[in-house]
Amino acid sequence: MKQLKGLVTKILHDNSKPSLLNPFLFSLYLLSLLYGGIIRLRNRMYDLGLLKTKKLGCRVISVGNITVGGTGKTPTVIMLANLLKERGYRPTVLSRGYGGKNRNPVNVISAGNNLLMDTSVAGDEPVLIAKSAKGVPVITGPKRYLTGKYAIDHLGTDVLILDDAFQHRSLFRDIDVVLLDGKRPFGNGFLLPRGGLREPAKALKRADIIVLTGTDRQEENKLPPVPIFRGYHRPKDLVKGNKDDIHPLEYLKGKKVCAFAGIAKPESFRKTLNSLGGEIVAFIPFPDHHRYTTGDLEEIKKASLNSSAEIIVTTEKDGIKLIDFPEFFRDIFLLRIEMEIVGHPKEFEDIILSKLSE
Repeated sequence: MKQLKGLVTKILHDNSKPSLLNPFLFSLYLLSLLYGGIIRLRNRMYDLGLLKTKKLGCRVISVGNITVGGTGKTPTVIMLANLLKERGYRPTVLSRGYGGKNRNPVNVISAGNNLLMDTSVAGDEPVLIAKSAKGVPVITGPKRYLTGKYAIDHLGTDVLILDDAFQHRSLFRDIDVVLLDGKRPFGNGFLLPRGGLREPAKALKRADIIVLTGTDRQEENKLPPVPIFRGYHRPKDLVKGNKDDIHPLEYLKGKKVCAFAGIAKPESFRKTLNSLGGEIVAFIPFPDHHRYTTGDLEEIKKASLNSSAEIIVTTEKDGIKLIDFPEFFRDIFLLRIEMEIVGHPKEFEDIILSKLSE
């Protein structure tokens, strides 16, 4: 598995031109041309109205990207849900529920109060959103029109927030927020499977707002003339197991840390811990949306013991999948993060709220 992940990472970072000297990459490039043709045809059919877009009876905000991998969609969804709740709206978050086992057309993860499904059924990201956006319902299902209609009819929703839905053009949205990696907004420049682009860069013309995430800010001259902001995954605090034991970020300074993460970009988690003063003595990456086993936990505990680590730290997203292992869960720390719009946060909020009131 680790070898396969290493190969995929190498492919996604390789920006060399197509060449017959590398038959494997060249074959991936040919497949990407086929994929690109299909995506362009699909987008054209939506633009011409040959494929229909359904409209629901409330405002809709989409949060998405044009590349595979993590750009901060989930923290941004949580940020928007909390913002709208504070401003008096009644938002509901709609997600496909990637990684969840429940395949019903409508799955109510939370009606705004208690969780009704765990991560094994709902998927890790919907549960994380439900826990982090207090009072905001979260629903999963493959067809956002059906889940959105349920939210309007049964939960009194007046704004829908679509998680990871930029390519989900079958549902009309009033605001398209697109997140891009500030350092590599277009990945290696190739479409899937030769690169990480889900759509050609020209698809960004559909965006209403672009958020460049990370500390770097490059290639803005290649972006469409829409409001562009910079987003930062800001570490918030550390929570030990049961979430009642909260520690400030300074708690990490000088401590020997065994860290693990099953996210799209685990190396970014490692860099964050380093920036907070933790001494990483052991680091174990897992695939994105990884379902942990007792064998994984034994590997982590062994790595921690062998490296003389003082604490074990993981992401909040990983932590919610470890509640079923209470003895392990109570002894680890979760790093909580939140999306912060830096530079012009008030302008970002004003654009969102003004578009909702149009």
